[in-house]
Amino acid sequence: MAVGLDIPRLLGELTLAEKASLVSGSGFWFTQPVERLGIPAIMVSDGPHGLRAQPPGGGDHVGLGSSLPATCFPTASAIASAWNPELLHRIGQALAQEARACNLSVILGSGINMKRSPLCGRNFEYFSEDPYLAGELAVGIVDGIQSCGVGTSVKHWAANNQETDRLRCDSQVDERTLREIYFPAFARVVEKSQPWTIMCSYNKVNGTSASENTWLLDTVLREEFGFEGLVVSDWGAVYHPVPAVQAGCDLEMPPSKGRSEAAIVAAVESGELSVDVLDARVRTVLELVAKGMHALELDESFDIDAHHALARQAAAESVVLLKNDGLLPLTVEANIAVIGEFARTPRYQGAGSSQVVPTRLDTVLEELQTVYGELPFAAAYGVGDTSNDAVLLVEAEQVAAAADIVVMLIGLPAAEESEGFDRTHLNLPDNQLTALAAVAEANPNVVVVLANGSTVVLGDVLPRASALAEAWLGGQAAGGGIVDVLTGAVNPSGRLAETIPNRLEDNSSYLNFPGEEQSVRYGEGIFIGYRGYDRQHLDVAFPFGFGLSYTSFELSDIKVRMRGSVADETLGATVEVTVTNTGDVDGSEVVQVYVQDVVSTVARPVQELKGFAKVAVPAGGAVQVSIELDQRAFSYWSPRYRRWVVEAGDFEISVGSSSRDLALSQSVTVEAATLLPPLTRDSTLQEWLADPAGRQLVEREVAAGQPGAGMQEGLLEVIGNFPMNALANLNLSLDHDSLDRVAAEWAGQQR
Repeated sequence: MAVGLDIPRLLGELTLAEKASLVSGSGFWFTQPVERLGIPAIMVSDGPHGLRAQPPGGGDHVGLGSSLPATCFPTASAIASAWNPELLHRIGQALAQEARACNLSVILGSGINMKRSPLCGRNFEYFSEDPYLAGELAVGIVDGIQSCGVGTSVKHWAANNQETDRLRCDSQVDERTLREIYFPAFARVVEKSQPWTIMCSYNKVNGTSASENTWLLDTVLREEFGFEGLVVSDWGAVYHPVPAVQAGCDLEMPPSKGRSEAAIVAAVESGELSVDVLDARVRTVLELVAKGMHALELDESFDIDAHHALARQAAAESVVLLKNDGLLPLTVEANIAVIGEFARTPRYQGAGSSQVVPTRLDTVLEELQTVYGELPFAAAYGVGDTSNDAVLLVEAEQVAAAADIVVMLIGLPAAEESEGFDRTHLNLPDNQLTALAAVAEANPNVVVVLANGSTVVLGDVLPRASALAEAWLGGQAAGGGIVDVLTGAVNPSGRLAETIPNRLEDNSSYLNFPGEEQSVRYGEGIFIGYRGYDRQHLDVAFPFGFGLSYTSFELSDIKVRMRGSVADETLGATVEVTVTNTGDVDGSEVVQVYVQDVVSTVARPVQELKGFAKVAVPAGGAVQVSIELDQRAFSYWSPRYRRWVVEAGDFEISVGSSSRDLALSQSVTVEAATLLPPLTRDSTLQEWLADPAGRQLVEREVAAGQPGAGMQEGLLEVIGNFPMNALANLNLSLDHDSLDRVAAEWAGQQR
């Protein structure tokens, strides 16, 4: 029983109308109270990277821009580049402390949907194109938040990978792709962390809205994954309340002003909806209230300065150094000019429901001036209003020419990426690229820093940048974190959590994104992100997992120890490697482990990330790293067998610093039972002959005088892939009576 409420008693005392009211909220951010029975309302709030809690008396509206001040941490696309679950755990604890300070019970986050396309307008809210990495990072932040007695709402379940027509679009995805790409991060966080709630998405999945999808909410999430918490709708995602309750959606948010309650009461009274089903939904709501109601009595505060310092550390660790021709780190004697409007008017967070009112805000210009004193600055380009760009460009050229080194910030304005719409291209704004070209012409020593939530193409940037740092949307302390990296106070350790392609057209979703006529086909299947680029042997600008440092690392002495067996589902491996810092600066390396099935009967990625570890290594030092792999690391999902499958044979286990820089590898052999499909009249002749028992039965019938032309070796190559039923029609195999006999006998042997 949950602490604080006698739930069995309450279920017996609640009226039908009260039960129906409890499965909807009482406002935008509150659950429904029942005062006569002492059931309070608890508050929820947006907050994947910072709280958007509403002020007292103002909590019944969307509230964009009017929320209480809170620490704005780096967005998901930024912090994912840190590859550091422990850092996310600490951020989670800080978020929970701020939630407790405003009597908030549940934080609506994190978002762990896959980055199927770099065009998705909400990609800044999501971690990665890789499900393993996203799952491990989600465990870090969920554990951090919930360790402090505050709940989370992991979102958006499921296959929610675009903003175009997001409330109506039907995601058409085959089950193997769902199981291998779009489900694993959710499965991982449920298994390891049991989030208090999971938020179902707006879209349909294979024809049924997520909020009404029994297979998603009940069969997969609860029965298979073992989820024990509450399913809450995305805001406005319940289109038909009775089917949603029936399917397993526990809480509709926000309320529908009585319409849903009335529909639910009528459905119970007519017998359309079982009261037992409604009671199950109400019980889950009461369990959540019982866990979260302690927050109502809290009188706590948080350390604003300490949280800002954590945000600065996180921003610095999120920076990915993509190129460095020797300009970085900047020396204390450097004659620097700062160029770019984003240096003084920072782009530090995404737009939409995650928008935070920060407690303070750093800028790159101010932080550089803290180190170097007053510095020349030129805006170079306008953001939004570009009418004065010609004048700004002349000024920028003059400022650049007078400096030894230029630090130039460019990126995506808020109008280019947001919740609510998808991008149509991957380009940086033309006026910024024009400004960069002019600045680089005036001074070739340009350090370019990117501020963007989603991937951009860099073909016009790389030739003009002597150094290039991807800083993403780094939160309120991004200015300080960026300067810490540029000056060498922090050695960059960020690694890309998504591939940077050369062209949008190279992305595997290109031909199908964002769909049409309220439907989108996931035609690329499992080959999203680096899986697609690798499969097509495409060159990329920067591969998944890539990132430079101010030092150098060497990997050596790989050892792979196998254990367990496929048969009892205990197969696993321990991968050990030595990481040596061969430079003269302390630094951190991200050791990445990829697994390849060398020969497979199904299409599989060239390799897949299955383990990683971020390790700090002192200059000249060495650290031994051990990474565990479980059976899932060797598996694929088989629609035929309705389970995860490991095929016997050789697997290549590789270790490196990116998906395309795998310095070490070791081949291992996995023993597993040969997979043979069940045999029926519609199985092919080849399938019957590949099965020992099936071959014996077929050969027995042929030897007994049945038609057996199909068994001739030359003809077998031509018609071996015909179903036996079709061969019987052609008199090239067993006749129908014999086929019925052997099919029934084979089935009997399997019992």
